[in-house]
Amino acid sequence: MSDGATARGSATEREEARKTAEGLEHLSGFGNEHSSEAVPGALPVGRNSPQRAPLGLYAEQLSGSAFTEPRAENRRSWLYRIRPSAAHPSFTRTGNGALRSAPFTQTVPDPNRLRWNPLPDPDEGTDFLAGLWTLGGNGDVAQRSGMAVHLYHATASMRRVFSDADGELLIVPERGGLLLRTEFGMLHVEPGHVALIPRGVRFRVELLDETARGYVCENYGAAFRLPDLGPIGANGLANARDFRAPVAAYEDVEGPVEVVNKFCGNLWAATYDHSPLDVVAWHGNHVPYAYDLGRFNVMGTISYDHPDPSIFTVLTSPSDTPGLAGVDFVVFAPRWLVGEDTFRPPYFHRNVMSEYMGLIEGAYDAKAAGKGGFVPGGGSLHNMMSAHGPDRETFDRASAAELRPQKIDDGLAFMFETRWPVSLTPQAARAEHLQQGYDDVWRGLERHFRPLH
Repeated sequence: MSDGATARGSATEREEARKTAEGLEHLSGFGNEHSSEAVPGALPVGRNSPQRAPLGLYAEQLSGSAFTEPRAENRRSWLYRIRPSAAHPSFTRTGNGALRSAPFTQTVPDPNRLRWNPLPDPDEGTDFLAGLWTLGGNGDVAQRSGMAVHLYHATASMRRVFSDADGELLIVPERGGLLLRTEFGMLHVEPGHVALIPRGVRFRVELLDETARGYVCENYGAAFRLPDLGPIGANGLANARDFRAPVAAYEDVEGPVEVVNKFCGNLWAATYDHSPLDVVAWHGNHVPYAYDLGRFNVMGTISYDHPDPSIFTVLTSPSDTPGLAGVDFVVFAPRWLVGEDTFRPPYFHRNVMSEYMGLIEGAYDAKAAGKGGFVPGGGSLHNMMSAHGPDRETFDRASAAELRPQKIDDGLAFMFETRWPVSLTPQAARAEHLQQGYDDVWRGLERHFRPLH
């Protein structure tokens, strides 16, 4: 086939994928005991594993947590599929590409403030999996603790199917829409939305535009959940009803399908004789979901001072220490600033947590945008106790601003915040798109101290 024919075929596939994505229905709610069937009568009634499952299907449980974890923490789903997952050949090792996993021991943890430009353009034919590029992380993937920061840049839809036994994947698109075909059904996410694929769930990523770019948080630890609201009360931040789970949809495909499994940091591949996305019905709470960040209900001051950024937490993965997250997902969404006698951008601070920040669109109110600055698709890393805050330009402007009510609506930034330092991969430490001279943004913060006597 000629390159022109291939391009036309890809365009047709993208158009078909977009029509599918735009017509999807969803189930509503976070952490619900959902149930869905693509064919009426496929779900058994009154039991999970009858002697003969309906419609000649196989009953199979997918456990995302130990059987005996507390009910509130337990994650599991029952799947009713054309073939059981056990029906597959042996997996063999395949190349990891630019994907890496914890422990990250090839570089010395770096206390310096670091910032990267967006990833360079990938080769034609690069799918989501091949386009994953690991910046760094912490913990130990084999001990199910810690996290990793990845970026992706793709130019082609996946033909193969992927699953991650090491952790759940929080996908944050920055450019280009995605259609996620999972064992549970399909999800549609565009920039400004996020999607989560639970540990062990198989999926395929199809592009809705010519290219796709974004960020991924791989969470090795406890599953993401909504944070407790405390004195905020019963409502606010990310509301459970705004999360979307897929309705059942299955592939009844015979023929070779490559299936790639990430296990203890390495990729393993096998060629199935059928599609593993063959779940006709399911019920449970270990399910993929998507969320529109535009629906985040921002909390903020109506008197004075800039609140701590914890009020922007969308999802949190708790650790064994109450209140200390293995990783938080935080979004800086459009909001009003009205604090009186207040320096309104985020304040200067040092933090026991480590912060990786990315930008989905526009500008962030504490960092200058433009060439050589903090731009969509780029990212910054401030490891624990590294001093940071607004750059000099932002400080000067905010210190002199007239304090009228101000709407921040020209940007969408987010943060992966984690309890441990983020150690870099060698490819991130030596990347050509690592910005040089990032410290200079704080140069010129002058001495203003004037003793009264």
